[in-house]
Amino acid sequence: MVFVWFILAAVVTVIAAVKLSTYADTIGEKTSLGGMLVGTILLAGATSLPEVTTSVSAIILDSPDIAVGNVFGSNMFNLLILASFDLYFRKQQIFASADRSHFYTASLGLLLAIAALLALTLRLPYQFLEIGLDTWVLMTIYAAGLWLISYLSKKQPTAPPQIEQEEESPYNLSAIPLKRAIIGFIIAALVIMGAGTLLTVSGDQIAVITGLGASFVGSFLIAATTSLPEAVSVLVALQLRNHNLAIGSILGSNLFNILILGASDVFYRKGTIISAASDVHQITAAAVGILSIVVLYSLVRKPRESAFRYALPSLILIVLYFVSSYLIFIQ
Repeated sequence: MVFVWFILAAVVTVIAAVKLSTYADTIGEKTSLGGMLVGTILLAGATSLPEVTTSVSAIILDSPDIAVGNVFGSNMFNLLILASFDLYFRKQQIFASADRSHFYTASLGLLLAIAALLALTLRLPYQFLEIGLDTWVLMTIYAAGLWLISYLSKKQPTAPPQIEQEEESPYNLSAIPLKRAIIGFIIAALVIMGAGTLLTVSGDQIAVITGLGASFVGSFLIAATTSLPEAVSVLVALQLRNHNLAIGSILGSNLFNILILGASDVFYRKGTIISAASDVHQITAAAVGILSIVVLYSLVRKPRESAFRYALPSLILIVLYFVSSYLIFIQ
């Protein structure tokens, strides 16, 4: 039954994520927020709710490896999602038509990945207000980075024109009132949060039954399933031809996941959560950093006429993901 509950939670998560992304796009269109801001903050935070409940539930179950592995594994899987859809929609040249502000978000994600790798390597035992010093450093970088992104985005508010405009979206967003979109968004977010809790409990039991270990299950099985909302949200956003919403959802979710790591450290009472995590997470954090560099390159390079040349960085990212996955599996 544990596998049945796990699959059921995943299905509910996907259905709620479709609604979530559609309502988020409506909110972005009918307010002054725009796709980039809605994707990076509103949609990213909502689709990261499964990671929140998963990591906090893992701490309650006294499994810090699942909590930490879920955060870094989800960040890896999120970038895989972005690269995979970029390959599938390569004619749209998603990165080439994206707002340049996403470069700042991706840069902050890279900086946080480097800081997390250093924290996992040094494993400082020091705490302040019963929260690890390394977590305070990550939170400070996160807060300062968001402020800087907001400042730089105001200085460069314009986005490049879309590379190609095809047929209009089949979704009639104007038919959805703003009030209904906001209420629907909140309800879908709550449903996703509940499904995330069920994913954690069933995933922890699967780790025990299969003997795969908490680190592997947290970094892959649970991380992939808790990233389902991001995958569905990106797909719906791309079908709506809202590239900024799609990219902002993934990059913003990766930033938000670092906050989840901090929240997990608050609930973990046996020391710092990073020092309690397995050494294998160093590979995961390093992989997030390497994949972030590929995304940064995709955002700054010039548009390509050849679909293959355009898709090459995303293809490299996918290969690097599976190489990293193999290295983690054999540890």
